[in-house]
Amino acid sequence: MANQKHYINKECGGENVSEIPVAPVVRILKDAGAERISDDAKKAFADAVEASAEELAKKVIKAAAHAGRKTVTVEDIKFVCE
Repeated sequence: MANQKHYINKECGGENVSEIPVAPVVRILKDAGAERISDDAKKAFADAVEASAEELAKKVIKAAAHAGRKTVTVEDIKFVCE
């Protein structure tokens, strides 16, 4: 399984809706101190990360629109994350 990207894809008909690769999810959890992570936890965390990212994206897009732009900039992201 080395060098293979594993995705939890909403188009596969599963209940998990994340399209985030599992490897970065595992790395984030391990960097935070997790020693072991179940497959279900990897999928659930990926779903949660994607949901949070989508909410952040909506806020960033709204900030750009408020500034009269269609283009999202680094400043929009920094503004929303402050």
